[in-house]
Amino acid sequence: MKRSTFLLSATLLFSIGCTLSAADIFVSLKTGKNKNAGTPEAPLKNIWKAVEKAAPGDVIHVAEGVYPGKTSRGWIEVNKPISIIGGYSSDFSQRNVLQYRTMLQPTNKQNATKPVFGTLTINTRNAGAKSMVVIDGLIFDHTYSNNYHAVEGKPAGFADGMLTIPPAKGKQPNPTMDRYLLHANTDGVLIIKNCLFLNGSNYAVNVQHFSGQVQLINNVFAGNRMVGAEVRTTNGKPYMVEYVFAYNTVLFTWTRTKSFEDMGYGVRANEGVISKIYNNIFGLNCMAGFDNTKGNPAKKKVSLDNNVFFLNKKADVAITVSPNIQFMKADEEGFEDLGDLDGMESAEGNIVIKDPAVFKNVIDSNYLQAFLNATYTEKVDYDPNSPVNQFRAAFGMNKQGSISSKVSMYANCYPMESALKFFGALKDFGAQPIK
Repeated sequence: MKRSTFLLSATLLFSIGCTLSAADIFVSLKTGKNKNAGTPEAPLKNIWKAVEKAAPGDVIHVAEGVYPGKTSRGWIEVNKPISIIGGYSSDFSQRNVLQYRTMLQPTNKQNATKPVFGTLTINTRNAGAKSMVVIDGLIFDHTYSNNYHAVEGKPAGFADGMLTIPPAKGKQPNPTMDRYLLHANTDGVLIIKNCLFLNGSNYAVNVQHFSGQVQLINNVFAGNRMVGAEVRTTNGKPYMVEYVFAYNTVLFTWTRTKSFEDMGYGVRANEGVISKIYNNIFGLNCMAGFDNTKGNPAKKKVSLDNNVFFLNKKADVAITVSPNIQFMKADEEGFEDLGDLDGMESAEGNIVIKDPAVFKNVIDSNYLQAFLNATYTEKVDYDPNSPVNQFRAAFGMNKQGSISSKVSMYANCYPMESALKFFGALKDFGAQPIK
């Protein structure tokens, strides 16, 4: 695809230009010390310490390990335009993102000091339009900070039940964190690539960008709640932000509540943003792979091209055809007519895979079966002539009943080993092998 080739080449050239004079800082949880110089031979121990030491434009290279955040609080803040590159062996002799896993994976205990925004919070809004932040090769995972129910929403073969939403608790002491995996308030260029976003208790990625470009390229999103990725503009002027969402795999995005009522979108387009969404895989999302229903569609510029959709529960896309919301499948007649709607610049080359067997030995089969059969039921218990209700009526009080609900599964944790298999699962679509 010519557009994507140009984009990646331009990104590479821009990155090289910005880092010619940058310093390299090395971090290894296994072999490092925070008093070290930050060289490959004497690395720092923690990412947060490297961020403190870094100057704008520096590149932080991070070896394998689960990085805890300052004072082991479980989250990390980046407040200057730098690059964080993960996936190195402990001695930095090799880089393999899937083998040498650089992880932000807070525990439930660390929820006592949960972040205001995200497990990785990037706040470089004041760095200016020429600044650049790169996040490359990190694994973001809320599996162990989430609180799962012991028995409710627990399909056969699952170790844990459904995700519990605060203030409710499950098996662990602290409620679920209910924060983003990555939150950014940025300007200039933000690049997020080769990352895994797993079992997020809220949006996986939420970006508020002032001007310039946001690129999410070659990432996997699995088992997250509400929305996989969303970019909003904080600039009062329209179209100052370009959002490129390309070669990502987005699966099993869950609704806001266990009743499957709203949210549950793979990616979303917002007002005032130029959104270019192409060569992605959107599959098995609770509501739709792509959402264009938030805000006024006439104030957007959206291209949705060459994506693969499969088994999204409600539809492949959700759009506003004023004043109503319409859900459509990519193989429906008239789907390409979306390009003629307000704010939609194109909708070409999108295809549907009917049989998920193409992902055999990639998708976790137990999770897939439970998801396809997921149900929610309610039972109303109301007896107007019960002794309690007769007593309430005698005193002019409203009669009462009760509603009980049951769900077969809801935002249960998706296994990491299976999620990592989606890198390179389908040639030319979704996340490709990391080189």
